[in-house]
Amino acid sequence: MWSQVKRLLWQWRGIFIAAPSAGAFVLILRLSGLLQMLELAALDQMFLLRSPEPIDTRIVIVEINESDVQKLGKRGYWPLPDALLAQVLENLKQQKPSAIGLDLYRDLPVGFGHQSLVKVFESTPNLVGVQKVAESEDSSAVAPPPALKQRGQVGANDFPLDGDGKIRRSLMYLSDKNDENVFSFAFKLAYLYLSDRKVDVGQTKDNLVKTGNVIYPLFQGNDGGYVRAEDRGYQVLINYRKSQPSFLHISLIDVLENRIPKNLVKGRIVLIGSTAESLKDLFYTPYSSTILTPPKRMAGVTIHANAISQILSATLDNRPLIKTWSKLEEWLWIFLWAMIGAILIWQQRYSGSSKRKSLLPLISILLAVCCLIGSSYLIFITGWWIPVVPPLITLIGSAIAVTAYVARTAGDIRKTFGRYLTDEIVANLLENPEGLKLGGERKKITILTSDLRGFTATSERLSAEEVIKIINFYLGHMADVITQYHGTIDEFMGDGILVLFGAPISREDDATRAIACAVAMQLAMETVNKKIQQMGLPKLEMGIGINTAEVVVGNIGSEKRTKYGIIGNQVNLTYRIESYTVGGQIFASESTINEAGSIIKVIGSKKVQAKGVKQPIKINEVGGIGGKYNLYLAQEEEIFFELAEAIPLKYAMLDGKDVNSTVVEGKLVKLSAKGAQVCYNSTVNSVVLQPFTNLKLNLFMPTNTEVSEDIYAKVSDKTAKPDNFYICFTSLPLEVEAQLNAIHAIHLRQRTIVPLTSDE
Repeated sequence: MWSQVKRLLWQWRGIFIAAPSAGAFVLILRLSGLLQMLELAALDQMFLLRSPEPIDTRIVIVEINESDVQKLGKRGYWPLPDALLAQVLENLKQQKPSAIGLDLYRDLPVGFGHQSLVKVFESTPNLVGVQKVAESEDSSAVAPPPALKQRGQVGANDFPLDGDGKIRRSLMYLSDKNDENVFSFAFKLAYLYLSDRKVDVGQTKDNLVKTGNVIYPLFQGNDGGYVRAEDRGYQVLINYRKSQPSFLHISLIDVLENRIPKNLVKGRIVLIGSTAESLKDLFYTPYSSTILTPPKRMAGVTIHANAISQILSATLDNRPLIKTWSKLEEWLWIFLWAMIGAILIWQQRYSGSSKRKSLLPLISILLAVCCLIGSSYLIFITGWWIPVVPPLITLIGSAIAVTAYVARTAGDIRKTFGRYLTDEIVANLLENPEGLKLGGERKKITILTSDLRGFTATSERLSAEEVIKIINFYLGHMADVITQYHGTIDEFMGDGILVLFGAPISREDDATRAIACAVAMQLAMETVNKKIQQMGLPKLEMGIGINTAEVVVGNIGSEKRTKYGIIGNQVNLTYRIESYTVGGQIFASESTINEAGSIIKVIGSKKVQAKGVKQPIKINEVGGIGGKYNLYLAQEEEIFFELAEAIPLKYAMLDGKDVNSTVVEGKLVKLSAKGAQVCYNSTVNSVVLQPFTNLKLNLFMPTNTEVSEDIYAKVSDKTAKPDNFYICFTSLPLEVEAQLNAIHAIHLRQRTIVPLTSDE
């Protein structure tokens, strides 16, 4: 069970890292208030995107527009005197409106006819005046008309202002400085209208305002996109109507001169207020947020009309109020989109290398953004204000986070790739648009192959853990050397290495660097073997072959799995050249020596008939390289000594990995530090072994009655007398090596060493 959970966590690790991180980061931003203005702006756009609504004919606005101000001013009647205002009210009363709202301050007499206005106030029970309740540093409270105050016909015309100066909320009531609740101007007028139609208006058990079956959600300071907003009083979000105009309008002059259309205001709510620019009763609202046009302000009386219309429409028309989710629901919504963004990118992280497929993650994120905005808009139409900006940020943020994680993982892959290639080559493969395309090109390169002599047999005597430990240690050191000389490691094949010089990037000194690298690799074996022997493991010996030729090089495979490699018979020839080496040797083809020039130290040459090649080829043994590299292999004269007592043995030829069934008996008659001379009976076995033939031997040591473990050797090209041949050991079991070393040490002490001569 736990293993399945761990596997699941690993498979979805990018999502589990990115989504919570992006979600938590956005929540911190949101709680700090940094996203509030963006969320309010998104809310404004939702209002602007809505379809137009019909005019609410239940409300008529008697507006004091700029033309009215100019006309009254010319007549000497501005500010509007109380007598004329009384006349306006009388003219309206004649059509028997449900309620009249006077959105003009009349706490003090204005001009002449104040008593006539007071009489109208006293005789109009459905008239509601205004007062300003809230006070701030830049505004003061304004008292109501005394006559209306005495009759309880006053409402507060305050509106909460958001940080950007817009009005998005209205009040049902608020407390004055005496802690007495004052109902809002809009609520008072709506109450009169609904009461005429026998609609119950009251409160729930939770003290929430209720009209009919509609309960008005009490705004809290952190509702929706707000963070620690002022929530004094009973506030609700305004669901503005979208129509131009939203309500019926008539000018003050028309009412004053009694040019009112018949039954225009009968049974309706009439609002009297200013819309003139010079009277500065204009405010910014969500509909002021147009992008391509200058922002337009809305008259305060129109905002009151929207607040009244919201109550009437919700109660009588089932028009939705603006509600918000709980914080838990909003957080889950935000985290949901974080998960969506992360999943979309994570699932397509292996979408392929074609241009069309590489655009899929971007397209999927764009579609997700459209779905988020579209679903938020549809939900808004139903009356819910849900977060848009935070989930949008988490969607994009988690997608970016997963992309960054995948890029970092790719960086780790690049780092791993860089263990075997130079940074320059990695950059060419990963950053060049053509670098990873399938296909190849014919080019001249230098190929280096290396192989551990007899390691396959040695590995059979070791545990799997020891084999891996040795191989990793050996390959790690060799990879460092190869990278130092700007070689491209094409492949690790067990204990073998295939290295390219000149692909993918060609240089003039490819052959020279290949030989320098080979010498450096052989010199590095001393460090490797010191560590290996400290582990109590057998010593390693490596042979290297080098060839320069034209091959096909490039990306081989399919769209799903590709390998950078080389093809051609010259690759096989390089392996053949390497097969002639014994431990510590470097053989190079004639073409490589010619390319590298005179700085190469050649210590021997020979012609061989390589398998699969029609003509004999010349191979050269490299002893070092001069010039700026100045690297040379240690040259020791190989001295053979005669054994006092020949060691019986049996041997068989190797053909690749197969052991020939013919077993030949012979004797070990001479011994050196790395090889031996073998004598056999030609009358029994007439087969003459060719140089570089691989053998499997078993010794019958005088100190042991049992046959030894398998020994592997290669026939040397040193000249020997008839019925004899020389061998170089390529793999010695530890026990046999110890016995031969002991014999070698005894003969050294007895100074019975016999130098090798060509006629022996």
